Formats: sequence, C-alpha cells, structure tokens
Amino acid sequence: MPFKPAENPKCPKCGKSVYAAEERVAGGHKFHKQCFKCGMCGKMLDSTNCAEHESELYCKNCHGRKYGPKGYGFGGGAGCLSMDTGAQFQSTDGTNGHFEPKPMSKAPEGEGCPRCGGFVYMAEQMLARGRAYHKGCFKCGECKKGLDSVNCCEGPDRNIYCKVCYGKKFGPKGYGYGKGGGALQSDSTLIESEFTLKPSTADTTAIKASPGQGCPRCGGVVFAAEQVLSKGREWHRKCYKCRDCTKTLDSIIACDGPDRDVYCKTCYGKKWGPHGYGFACGSGFLQTDCMTEEQLASQKPMVSNDTTSIKAPEGQGCPRCGGMVFAAEQQLAKGTMWHKKCFNCNECHRPLDSMIACDGPDREIHCRACYGKLFGPKGFGFGHTPTLVSTDVQSAPVQTDQKPMNGPKAKDGKGCTRCGYAVYEAEKMLSKNRIWHKRCFSCFECHKSLDSTNLNDGPNGEIYCRGCYGRNYGPRGVGFGMGAGTLTMA
Repeated sequence: MPFKPAENPKCPKCGKSVYAAEERVAGGHKFHKQCFKCGMCGKMLDSTNCAEHESELYCKNCHGRKYGPKGYGFGGGAGCLSMDTGAQFQSTDGTNGHFEPKPMSKAPEGEGCPRCGGFVYMAEQMLARGRAYHKGCFKCGECKKGLDSVNCCEGPDRNIYCKVCYGKKFGPKGYGYGKGGGALQSDSTLIESEFTLKPSTADTTAIKASPGQGCPRCGGVVFAAEQVLSKGREWHRKCYKCRDCTKTLDSIIACDGPDRDVYCKTCYGKKWGPHGYGFACGSGFLQTDCMTEEQLASQKPMVSNDTTSIKAPEGQGCPRCGGMVFAAEQQLAKGTMWHKKCFNCNECHRPLDSMIACDGPDREIHCRACYGKLFGPKGFGFGHTPTLVSTDVQSAPVQTDQKPMNGPKAKDGKGCTRCGYAVYEAEKMLSKNRIWHKRCFSCFECHKSLDSTNLNDGPNGEIYCRGCYGRNYGPRGVGFGMGAGTLTMA
C-alpha cells in the first residue's frame, strides 16, 4: 500500500502547507509566520493588532481605512476627522477594493438567520432568545448599531434592538421616564403601535377565593404569576402595599403588623413602635402622634414583668426568685439558669454578663468588685491602690488562718491536700493532680505564697518555693548553685 503523507492546512496568502512549528491562527485560518502581515502596508502582525476580513489580514489602521465608517464624528481627535473614502484602493474591476461576496446558501424556513435567512455556522453564531444570528446580522433593527449580549433587547415583534431604540419604540412615554430633556417625549407616532405595551387593568376581585385562602386585602384568587408571599399568606402584587400610605412594598421594607396587615417601616414604627423621647434619631421621631398613654398602652401587647408569677419546681427555677426560666430570657452561670432581670450583682445590683459575673461560695453571683471585697484576699500587696481600703461593711467571710478547723470536711483524697477541707472552684489551685485552697497554696517551710511560676513539688507530697526546695532536696557541695551562700553542707 503506497505511503500517503498527512495533509496539512494551506496558508491563504501563499497557498503552501503550514506546519505546527510556524503556524499563526486568525479568523479560523492558519498562516505562515512570514505571511502573517498586513495585506496593505505589509506591517508584521500579532494577536493584539490583527483584523481579518474574508481570509485577508489587515492591521487595525488599514482595516479601519478600508472597511470602517467614514466622515465626521468617527474616532477621536483631529486625526480622525478624515474624509478618506478609500478611493486609492478601488480596483479596475469595479469591486471598490472589496472581495466579491460569496453566494449564500439559504436555510430551511425557521432554521436559519432570522434576518437574512442563511445558514448560521458555529464560528459566526450570535444567540438571542434561542435564535441564531450571523455576527454581521446581529444589529439593531432601527439604527443598525452592532449589538452584543449586554445591550441587546428583543421586542414584541420578534426583532432585536439596542436599548435606546427599544425604549423609544416600546418603553413608557411622558414626564418622569428616562433622564434629561431628551427623555421627556411622547413620540405620538409610536403610541398607537400594535406592539405598544398596555398597562394591565385586570380586576383582582373578579374571581373570588374560598374564605381564608385568597388575597388578604381583596379576597380574590392569587395565581402564581402575581403571587407575593408574606408570613405564609399570598397577596396580589397589586395589593401588596402599605395599609396606611399605600406605598408599594417588597421583601425588604414590608413589616407584618399585629393586625395581620402589612405596612412600610415608617408607618409600622408610627403605629406599633415605641413613642416618646429617646427612640430613633432626630426630632422627627420625638412624637406621640397626639395619643394618650391609655391609647398607647391599649395598642401594645401587655408584658408581665413579674418573674415569680410562674413558679418552677424546687431547684429548677431561677436561684434568686424561684420563677420558671424560659429560653428567651435565660442567662447561665455555673449550670444554673437565671432570669435576665435577676442576673445582677447580689450586693450592688449591677447588671451582669458572662464577662464580669463571678460565682461566690454562697451560691450567689457578684460583680468583680463586690466579689473581691467579700471573698478576695485582704491587706497590703493584694491588688492595686483602690483595693487597699478598709471598708466599713461586715468583715469578709474568709479564712485567715493557715489550717482552719471549721467548715465541711471533704472525703479522703478529694479535699485540700494541706487542710483537708472542701475546695470550691473560686479558690481552687492545682499542683500535680492535687487541689489546694488559695490560702493553703504556700511554701511548706517559709509560708511564701506560690503560683505556677515558682512552685516545686516535694517528694513528701508538700509544695515549696525554689529556695526551700533547693535547701531540702537540691544537690550539695562545691559547684552547685551561685555565690558563697550555696556552698553549704547543711
């Protein structure tokens, strides 16, 4: 079988085969690198300045001179105010320098380009409403302006228009539409056109719905094309407006009132919102709408402020008032639920939150200042200057001796390692999986208060400061420690 070499595409300019190493692609054709130049001025081209027309390559300037618009107003600057008609490119055969158009094959009815009727191939296809146009035919039906997917508008006559022509032909007319004086036109020649959109005057109450199923305002049946939802109820788009000012509403500004009607935010605030000084901003809101206190109170839902009206089972309610605590007013502190109203300091009654609330040994909550006065350490060296005060209140119920002999004893291995009494969370200190009172957390020998930075656990189960630990359990002799004080054999 004879060898048949693979066929390569031909260069449109020289007619020779083009191989992959030297090909340049433009307009679906492959050119040699040396043939990829302007057909008029011979300038070498690339992908940024190449313009293709009927398999011929041009630079942008030559393409504009030969095929672009002519006359005043095209381009910018004096250099573009040219009356060049391209006469120098006219040929003797009467074609004016252009290639003869190829005969177009017509497509079957309804399958080709809606404007010229020819076949539309993928490389030149422009889509509008499911119909394919040639790129050259995809222009406004009035001003012939080239269109794209951004500014294309399809009219009721199944033709395509730019936005300006579509607005002139099918848009609303009269004062208030558009911008500037150019839009204040009535264009009487097009008002009575057969394609002019007429406003709908359908009566929404003509078809009555079953009780409780139609539009809440007019009672008519609501179909899907005009349906607007609000709080599970269906409204006509025409009826979905403010009850008081009849302002058209949407999902952003609609407010459902207690009377099961809809309002705009302003009317809702006037009718159902708080009144008087301090609400909202500006003097425009300092109003009561000439309503008495009885009228205001009658329109607002009654809220009971007595938290003890519903008693809770023993040990399950609010620790302060004993009432039932619901989720909307719940505040948590150490596993107990409080009313938001009751969640304040037991001493100064300051409202608390999760950042400043402190649980005391008396199972009450306190602010930090009152907790420090009642249960914190006393005397010189604790806290900063404001805490070095001697209050005239009752003495704080804290233990000041090293080993108190009162209070509940803890079970073996569960209390403080030093005194054996129960340890609460507010005073707990940890050391090697053992718990201590804050007052007991001191050196076993010199009784210096300790913390996690200077703590040393001894072999006897006690805790020491660094100095005492070194003296009792550290190495001895020359070379250990620093200074003459460490050279001891004690």
